[in-house]
Amino acid sequence: IMRLFEINTMTRQAEEAFLQAAPMTQIMQESPEVLDDAAAQPLKITAGKVDFSNVSFAYRDNNAEQTVFDNLELSIEPGEHVGLVGPSGGGKSTLTRLLLRFDDITNGAILIDGQDIRRITQTSLRDAVGYVPQEPLLFHRSIRENIAYGRPDATQAQIENAAQEAQAHDFISKLPNGYETVVGERGVKLSGGQRQRVAIARAILKDAPILVLDEATSALDSESEKAIQTALWELMKNKTSLVIAHRLSTIQRLDRILVLDNGQIVEQGSHKELLAAKGLYAKLWAHQSGGFIED
Repeated sequence: IMRLFEINTMTRQAEEAFLQAAPMTQIMQESPEVLDDAAAQPLKITAGKVDFSNVSFAYRDNNAEQTVFDNLELSIEPGEHVGLVGPSGGGKSTLTRLLLRFDDITNGAILIDGQDIRRITQTSLRDAVGYVPQEPLLFHRSIRENIAYGRPDATQAQIENAAQEAQAHDFISKLPNGYETVVGERGVKLSGGQRQRVAIARAILKDAPILVLDEATSALDSESEKAIQTALWELMKNKTSLVIAHRLSTIQRLDRILVLDNGQIVEQGSHKELLAAKGLYAKLWAHQSGGFIED
């Protein structure tokens, strides 16, 4: 009977493995849309300046071309902290996807320290960018491995320090296997807020020269967000940072805020300058509570 039980268990495990492997096999069989140039070189970061030069981008939807950007011009200086706000569908997340080269632009160029990102390897590009998306991508591995993904040689102490800064250490320590707890496919065993904290810890540990935060604290309550904002401000020091946020209170201290609407930069300036302009930013601000705003 025990032998039959073992066979049934092994059969069930094999079936689960095949089911988990099927989507990956399908993905591997698809041709990637973005490829490295045959002569692509590693990215060399000298300062961290980012330029969008006459950038146009469109995608096809039901055989119709949808334009997102048309000759967009944007320069982000080394170490500058820039916020992106605006109505949904204005192009905020698309801008970050183009910077990370998840999609290729239609025309123009995106440059990092003068290097066209289409002429550099995708691996070196993404090694140079710390990215925290709204929906963090976690792997079916341990929390320790997920945090150390961008820096696999990190020590346990370094991993735990990053988790503490991201306000993640306490909940991790309470899990049955602590940092060795397997999070499940896409982190399904964790809550949305816990997944975001792990992703933030990953970015803190990676310590890349360019930082992209796409709604990085959207799944956190106000108290947790306030604590993590301190860690994020520390992380952004001396880094070129691009921050997308719907909660405007999280970006009011940035050097410059860009208001995107229908793929165009319709306003830009500091928080106070944009409020004084009484344009779209001021309207968006008026519709939100102040949160934990610092003067």
